[in-house]
Amino acid sequence: MKEQLAQIRVQALAAVAAAESTAALDELRVQYLGKKGALTAVLKSMGKLSPEERPAMGQLANEVRAALEQALEARGAELAAADLERRLKEEALDITVPGAPVKLGHRHPMYLALDEIKEIFIGMGFTVLDGPEVELASYNFDKLNAPEGHPSRDWSDTFYFDEDSRVMLRSQTSPMQVRAMETMPLPIRIIAPGRVYRKDEVDATHSPMFHQVEGMVIDKGVTMADLKGTLNTVVEKLYGKGTKTRFRPHHFPFTEPSCEMDVQCHKCGGVGCPTCKGEGWIELLGAGMIHPRVLEMSGIDPNVYSGWAFGIGLERTAMRRFKIADLRLIFENDVRFLEQF
Repeated sequence: MKEQLAQIRVQALAAVAAAESTAALDELRVQYLGKKGALTAVLKSMGKLSPEERPAMGQLANEVRAALEQALEARGAELAAADLERRLKEEALDITVPGAPVKLGHRHPMYLALDEIKEIFIGMGFTVLDGPEVELASYNFDKLNAPEGHPSRDWSDTFYFDEDSRVMLRSQTSPMQVRAMETMPLPIRIIAPGRVYRKDEVDATHSPMFHQVEGMVIDKGVTMADLKGTLNTVVEKLYGKGTKTRFRPHHFPFTEPSCEMDVQCHKCGGVGCPTCKGEGWIELLGAGMIHPRVLEMSGIDPNVYSGWAFGIGLERTAMRRFKIADLRLIFENDVRFLEQF
């Protein structure tokens, strides 16, 4: 048995030293130290030895096992180091080689128009606000003087979340008027851009999801002339000097008097075409003097303060700004279209 252990030690150490891979080392570990390995087989036969021989043979067997385990560990470390060195050479990265150019995109035409609008109003002393898209009926309708039964509150026009018609996707950015009046000190000059939702059919100028920019001024002595002057200034800054506009009487529950402002169709120059539906004009926004009841419901005395408000469609603003004929192009994300801007 002593000769067997010595032979196993010599053969195993030589095989370990010659191993060229970790897989080969694992095979050697199983071959010599596994349950059916050579060293294990020798240990199982120790029962045939006399009691006097067993301690010496047991000690020798443990020494052989320890030597093999140490050799396996050392050779494994050598192979791992060699493998790492090989990978470092094969996968070396030359940092002096120019990298692949990264193509950067640019802002969407609608947001280019929004940035211009923000810049214009900030230059006039306005503050930009943001608000929730999931809104309460008290802000979307009640405090804007649109009582129960008003057509705008119908389920055919508004996306409701509950059967009581009290929670909805906001149909306008006008709720930010009320939120501003309830929280901000007077005088107030704000714009509030954001997404709004209505059950509109998709066509060249309509979409069930679109963007508005709400604007509001409240101060002493504010008149309709201030509203018209401000809006004409904004339109000329956006579309150029001499841009033709028209104001038409209209009705909104939260403004009195109310109006709509149109800009001459950029596609046909006022002659009439599919983009403007033959009218020669495209509705850009609704506006008016804030209704005294709306001021009162927000705790503002209408005998002391007055104000005006407007809501402008951002997509239509971008259409006129960049001479886009069909609103659907703004939402389709066709790269061939977007790369023009």
